[in-house]
Amino acid sequence: MRQSTLFLSTLRDAPSDAEVISHKLMLRAGFIRQLAAGIYTYLPLGWRVLRKIEQIVREEMDRAGAQELLMPALQPAEFWKESGRYSVYGPELIRLKDRHDREFALGPTHEEVITTLVKNEISSYRRLPVTLYQIQTKFRDERRPRFGLLRGREFLMKDAYSFDATWEGLDQSYWNMYEAYRRIFDRCNINFRAVEADAGAIGGEGGTHEFMVLADIGEDTIATCSHCDYAANLEKAQSASVKITSTEVKADKLEKIHTPGVRTIGQLTKHLQTEPQDIIKTLIYVADDRPLAVVIRGDHEVNEIKLKNYLEAENIELADAQSSAASTGVPVGFIGPVGIEIPILVDTAVGQMQSGIAGANETDYHFRNVVPGRDFTVERTGDFRNAIEGEACSRCSEGVLQFFKGIEVGHVFKLGTKYSETLGARYLDASGREQTMIMGCYGIGVSRILSAIVEQSHDERGIIWAPAIAPYHVHIIPVSIKDESQTRIAEELYDRLRNHGLEVLIDDRDERPGVKFNDSDLIGIPFRIVVGKHAESGKVEYIERKNNEKQVMTVDDVFSRIFEEVRLSS
Repeated sequence: MRQSTLFLSTLRDAPSDAEVISHKLMLRAGFIRQLAAGIYTYLPLGWRVLRKIEQIVREEMDRAGAQELLMPALQPAEFWKESGRYSVYGPELIRLKDRHDREFALGPTHEEVITTLVKNEISSYRRLPVTLYQIQTKFRDERRPRFGLLRGREFLMKDAYSFDATWEGLDQSYWNMYEAYRRIFDRCNINFRAVEADAGAIGGEGGTHEFMVLADIGEDTIATCSHCDYAANLEKAQSASVKITSTEVKADKLEKIHTPGVRTIGQLTKHLQTEPQDIIKTLIYVADDRPLAVVIRGDHEVNEIKLKNYLEAENIELADAQSSAASTGVPVGFIGPVGIEIPILVDTAVGQMQSGIAGANETDYHFRNVVPGRDFTVERTGDFRNAIEGEACSRCSEGVLQFFKGIEVGHVFKLGTKYSETLGARYLDASGREQTMIMGCYGIGVSRILSAIVEQSHDERGIIWAPAIAPYHVHIIPVSIKDESQTRIAEELYDRLRNHGLEVLIDDRDERPGVKFNDSDLIGIPFRIVVGKHAESGKVEYIERKNNEKQVMTVDDVFSRIFEEVRLSS
């Protein structure tokens, strides 16, 4: 491709609303342009990278035995209502009506559509297992689109769905896709972790893993063990149960103490000269319109995902001050588990306390020497809190938890019969009996990978692409197009490399060398050939973008070097 005709405009500065480095660099390098909040056009360079990522995904899906199809983005709302997700999915589901007043949704995912398709096409165990996938544009009405392609309202996604006759078959399909995902992200040259996670709105009856690209701007926190291979999203992470010995002296009975205006953990620790771990904190939540109390240690935070899963609730939220007072008759800051008249959930760490300090359910008063199990019930206990960095690993006895930030680029689920039971996807087994298909689903954010790679692979000058996904393999830059020797060598290399199957961009613009070099650094093509002052002696400069080291080489040597580098990276 000749740069003089390439549809490309680079920017000296990124727009002021570009917050993260990937967004800034892809705008400046002319890979994307924003049409509306969370909606982007992919310009030729961005589209080339996106198609290469898409091709890697397609090759590994095919290698894993999955079959590609394409489903409609416009979905009848009755499918979502039948599955029960129409109301559960929330405002992110983009809803609309046609001219006949029929309700539709723009697909954020395709569980309902694929399940309906398969139930109408497969009726015998002989046609199972089967895994189907598509690469398609998805739509989600994000409350706050941000970070460029990382959180958009329109994005490219690969979603796959497996259908098995047995749970053992689902397990095999799941790990088959898990390994395919590992190969995909390895080929994209991404530093990632596969972590245990929560299924969220997709739901399911089995395991689930997220594939996280490690990046400082990641919106997810990942907990990993320093010793073993345990890794989990913070919403799922567990630490080993460690009993904390309270600095409070255990007494035979409760002691009511006057704490005027002392409402927060910080105020209480200062007022009573104690530590947060000695305090029993009671928070009021509303789960599916029913109030309940969650009791955790003062140095811990409630994990609402764990709480929601324990309760099997559709909706859960922390009660505001007014609702909390209405449920307990006590203002926030003085609520405690002793004598409270709404259901109580007690975190495991509280159950291990010898005694603690808690609200007395009376304005300006707290109890000292509260003993779990004696002064309030601990019948409904569980892990309802966030793990803390530095705590012991729950899987081994030697490691501690370390925290990292991550960008989710893939997610695999064991759905079980969540959708097949509801939507009637059944088959006849070998005995002629009707059985329910067992499903899995597997998603990859193809366009999100684009941004995640840039977050990990850049420097102060611009993007650094790996050869397998770069828009072009080689960037040839004649310093002066008016110099006959430079132009001749550049054109000969251009033709020779292209004739051997390499993708080449030649900067044939009549621009200053500094402009050409700055644009080349910004675009990030992995191999650069500068045809300049050495041209008369038949030599050129060879530069690898990843380290910007220069070598003067003959034309034949630079051709062999680049051809071998591209071959090894394929």
